[in-house]
Amino acid sequence: MFNKILVANRGEIAVRIIRLCRDLGIKSAAIYSDADKTSLHTLLADESYNIGAAPSGDSYLNLKKIIKLAKDINADAIHPGYGFFAENPTFIEAVEDAGIVFIGPSSESVKLMGSKTAARRLMSEHGVPIVPGTTEAVNSVKEGIKISKEIGFPVLLKAVAGGGGKGMRIVNNENEFEPAFEGAKRVALKAFANDDVYIEKFIEKPKHIEVQILGDKYGNYVHLFERECSIQRRHQKIIEEAPSSFVDELTREKITKAAIAAARVCNYFNAGTVEFLMDSEKNFYFLEMNTRLQVEHPVTELITGVDLVKEQLSIAVGNKLSLKQNELKINGHALECRIYAEDSLNDFLPSTGKIYHYKAPSGPGVRLDSGFDNGSVISMFYDPLIAKLCTWGNDRKMSVARMKRALSEYQIAGVITNIVFLKSIIEHPVFEKGSFDINFVENEFLTDKENLIKPDESGEETAAVLMSALLKSSSGNNIKKNHLGETNKWQEQMYE
Repeated sequence: MFNKILVANRGEIAVRIIRLCRDLGIKSAAIYSDADKTSLHTLLADESYNIGAAPSGDSYLNLKKIIKLAKDINADAIHPGYGFFAENPTFIEAVEDAGIVFIGPSSESVKLMGSKTAARRLMSEHGVPIVPGTTEAVNSVKEGIKISKEIGFPVLLKAVAGGGGKGMRIVNNENEFEPAFEGAKRVALKAFANDDVYIEKFIEKPKHIEVQILGDKYGNYVHLFERECSIQRRHQKIIEEAPSSFVDELTREKITKAAIAAARVCNYFNAGTVEFLMDSEKNFYFLEMNTRLQVEHPVTELITGVDLVKEQLSIAVGNKLSLKQNELKINGHALECRIYAEDSLNDFLPSTGKIYHYKAPSGPGVRLDSGFDNGSVISMFYDPLIAKLCTWGNDRKMSVARMKRALSEYQIAGVITNIVFLKSIIEHPVFEKGSFDINFVENEFLTDKENLIKPDESGEETAAVLMSALLKSSSGNNIKKNHLGETNKWQEQMYE
């Protein structure tokens, strides 16, 4: 196994990797920016090194500095986490050229799956179903309208190099095509330095289902079942669960077989996720492959008992898969809620500032992967994800009940969070039935958010006691508004 791993990331995923390293007796080295001097990952690692100024381009995305540091401290491997350099083939090649092991897939696999059109073309050629549409970029409005008519409106315009819904446009008819096409290209160019877009048939009321796979360097593969990721805001996942209550055994067999076929096509190894759209008739279509560990990997770990990061290290060091498909079983049900520092009623705008009070939930069936604690600072420079709150139960009903409890126990003050919003979703009857699709948040909440996102009054007295010492010595300017645009009662009391 490795002697020292440089963790080229921050936040909760860096903490997750550092803790595993300690479990395995591997030295961990963290990098941190000027904004992250007191962050949890910086404090927990065996060694921590300032990599640069707060902007990610000067720190977490400074390839030369990271490679030089890894060599200087004799790290024999680099784990990229997710985001930043996790799916950057140039970074992977630089790591390998430096004689260091990259804990992830090959640069060739990442390149193949990095272009949405190339990936669609490859999947189609090898029998993996794709959404009807183009496998090449569309060159003009005229060409796009012609193709859209052949496919049938509505259609979806998507960025070839895209992700996270950036540049995505729904086009309902011919008159909407030109402005949507031009808008999609503008956003794609700004976000990905590539303005190529392609066309897919718009599937109404789809579910977002993904399959976790593992592959070694010897052509062995297993899947670890599916995850349901249909609860999204602005095309970004906020609640995930495993397994999907919508997927039956026959569909599970088909979709997991397709996922492994997709991995074989690009000679993939390490951890990866194959994402699909599924319609109401349970037809599924390849969407993309994420060539990295996913944010939502804990729910898969909870239902399978497999430590995916540990498996990543084992594969990277050159071991064959220790897992056999017939040994993997679904045990119970798991949920994950992404805890963000953001204002759910103000277009999900990020909230920045210092966390003055942080009380994490606990108890039976609760797992929390967090990168923050009391005194941590949420910076404007990075993604506002605070933590991933997960619950497990023998069945979906129990995991949902535990999530309600855990969200009610969670206390964070100093920044606005989406905890109340998440609790409102979990308590919604459509969610409890599992009968939602990717349009659920937009249709059920954002059209009537004041009535549907309810303030959470739980824990006010406890929070007031715990906050007293901190808040009495702080300026009243530190009061942050809650999801309803109002200050919390227990915060106000401390300033009176």
